[in-house]
Amino acid sequence: MAKDTGAAPEPRPADKVRNVALVGHAGAGKTTLAEALLVATGALPRAGRVEDGTTCLDTEEVEVRQQRSVSLGVATVEHAGHRVTLLDTPGSPDFVGELRAGLRAADSALFVVSAVNGVDASTVQLWEECAAVGMPRAVVITQLDRARADVEETVRLCQTMLGEGVYPVHLVDRGPDGAVRGLVSLLDPGVDAPDADRLRSELIEGIIGESEDEALMERYLAGDELAQADLIADLETAVARGHFHPVLCAAPLAGIGMDALLELLVSGFPCPTEHGCPPVTRPDGSPTPAIGCDPDGPLVAEVVKTTTDPYLGRVSLVRVFSGTLRPDIPIHVSGHGMSERGHPDHDIDERIGAVSSLLGATLRPVSACPAGDICAVARLGSAETGDTLSSPEDPRLMRPWDLPTPQLPVAVEAASRADEDRLATALARLVAEDPTVRLDRRPDTGQLLLWCVGEAHAEVLLERLRTRHGVAVTTVPVRVPMVETLAGSAQVTGRHVKQSGGHGQYAVVVVDGEPGPPGSGVVFEQRIVGGTVPSQFHSSVEKGIRTQAERGVSGDRPIVDVRVTLVDGKAHSVDSSDAAFQAAGALALRELAAAAGTRVLEPWCEIEVLVPAEYVGSVMSDLSGRRARVTGSEADPTRDRTTVRAEVPEIELLTYPGVLRSVTHGTGSFDRRPLGYEPAPANLAVPA
Repeated sequence: MAKDTGAAPEPRPADKVRNVALVGHAGAGKTTLAEALLVATGALPRAGRVEDGTTCLDTEEVEVRQQRSVSLGVATVEHAGHRVTLLDTPGSPDFVGELRAGLRAADSALFVVSAVNGVDASTVQLWEECAAVGMPRAVVITQLDRARADVEETVRLCQTMLGEGVYPVHLVDRGPDGAVRGLVSLLDPGVDAPDADRLRSELIEGIIGESEDEALMERYLAGDELAQADLIADLETAVARGHFHPVLCAAPLAGIGMDALLELLVSGFPCPTEHGCPPVTRPDGSPTPAIGCDPDGPLVAEVVKTTTDPYLGRVSLVRVFSGTLRPDIPIHVSGHGMSERGHPDHDIDERIGAVSSLLGATLRPVSACPAGDICAVARLGSAETGDTLSSPEDPRLMRPWDLPTPQLPVAVEAASRADEDRLATALARLVAEDPTVRLDRRPDTGQLLLWCVGEAHAEVLLERLRTRHGVAVTTVPVRVPMVETLAGSAQVTGRHVKQSGGHGQYAVVVVDGEPGPPGSGVVFEQRIVGGTVPSQFHSSVEKGIRTQAERGVSGDRPIVDVRVTLVDGKAHSVDSSDAAFQAAGALALRELAAAAGTRVLEPWCEIEVLVPAEYVGSVMSDLSGRRARVTGSEADPTRDRTTVRAEVPEIELLTYPGVLRSVTHGTGSFDRRPLGYEPAPANLAVPA
């Protein structure tokens, strides 16, 4: 982050604020479009280029090197008396957490679609998700001036694949050589082009159909010519309702379409008061009165993104939904407690530091951030992504937004002793910054696992450890814990007898052993007749057996699901002891494994895979190649989605996130839960 000597746009009333998320598939031109809009508003003197690594919004080293966005970029500008915040989201499914943050902070979504590549399945899926929560949407078709650009076909695809309510607003004006010269608005009554009358009529009817102005409908039905100003006034109402979706065109590199797009942003897109606020409760879950977008109301704001700056420390991107956030005021931080992901509960008071407006990585101080606006707050000590900021006298908690559970484990180790000392702190910061990350140390293997959304996500996280936090790590293969159980039944004797002067060690135990039911663990019983093994040593035998079971008898595979019964033994009045009978119990388990033999077991998981219906066959085919047992499927015709349920060996899931993404073109997701252990195939049952 850097301080800026230039002044930030002044805070505005909520009706003069527009918060717009730019979304779409990777390579559609979102960052290039945002860059052109910043130039058009005068926020930048000239546009940077993604290929050169000079854009305002992609500033991380990994973004420059990979020439793509991997984090949410934010820029607040001023246009026509409005304060406009653009939220540039990554297009890769691996960075869905950044996308969700952008949508949470925004009041509308601008879908960026390439005139070359059209609409892909992941764009359709995101469109449907936005529709499900009532997010107002519009489309802008970019890359008009590239070879193979087909605007008319792209518009047709948008109308076919995105559903009802999609209406083009522009026609592209091309010169004799096919080069883009400009755009023609279909709201202009003087449009003269093929299909212009039909498209204009459809557009006007779409606007009026969502309008609350009955007089306008009557005038239209009467055949009166409608003024463009009247139509634009009703356009905002139509878009805000979430059922009318204008399609614009833009050639950002040539600066074509920027003025029209900005005009639509301020005159046709909803302001924060029209979008509403997410539900809010007390931190204990009890209800509170609904909040509105009122700068004088109770303070309710949310941390939608967290980054760490080497000079400023933690920087929080905050969307204010109610009240006004000012520098140096006390606030209460409430968190949701995703302890399973390493995100602890938060319920603490802090004080706000400097409040700034963002222009990419540049922070520009502002005096306040009222309801409806977005700002950056430096040096919040405990607040993490997803936390709620409110008044200490009246604490509130906002409902969290949906995030995927990371399913790709990466085993990490510090590269050196010096890195090891800093690794825990650096990983904790990664978890605080990114709610799609989970961190745990598996007790069965001892490995430290960084759970990621996908391979690209993992690569970026490791890069941030190195460049942002100064910690070098190495990755090692993830170990899937194998266990063993008895292959049959046997009776054996564990004899621990030693004499070396003074008190000796004497313990003899006779045990029966057999496999137990799956999931039963180690069951110890005793059927001693008489006092051959005194009762005070029964627990010693059990402890020795359980300790040996945890260690395993071959390599480091624990023994599970066995029933061991103490049936006989011998003791010495002087030389028997707790330690001696523990040793005898451990030896008895080793003898049981040798006499009855063992079977290697591998962990299995139950998974639920959610995919568009068209990919069910491909998913089923892939699962069959992973030794999976498909246990059922359930179609949701309203969403054109199918849930496939299956039981799969855990080792087969190590590569599954990337394969599922490839098979479903980025639209599939899955969750898992442990199922238990089953016999492993011969190629996996090698000595540990």
